Amino acid sequence: MKARVLIADDSVHMRMILKEMLVRCGCEVVGEAEDGAEAVRMYDELMPDVATLDISMPKMDGIAALKAIKAKHPNARLVTVGAMNQQKLVIEAVRAGTSGFFLKPFQSERVAEAIERALK
Repeated sequence: MKARVLIADDSVHMRMILKEMLVRCGCEVVGEAEDGAEAVRMYDELMPDVATLDISMPKMDGIAALKAIKAKHPNARLVTVGAMNQQKLVIEAVRAGTSGFFLKPFQSERVAEAIERALK
């Protein structure tokens, strides 16, 4: 799969792990944001094929970033990233229009499936 991806996560370590997985899947990581506000700005600049948005980020969380991006770009493909204890937030992200989601800790297969599903 060849897709241009923007990663948004406040953890440098998580961005690094996710970037490695995406590159192995054939994706090109075109940007990395450390909070939701930066993700919105970078999305506007880069217009990636897909963006991954961590649910819990400072300044603006992933759900607020998802809503902001969708307001400007209704066809945006956005994949939400959450933790096992964030089921309610994942449901909120689905209602807000996420194209898919996967959970931490990352599993390569789940990441690839979520990106592929978002691209369809």
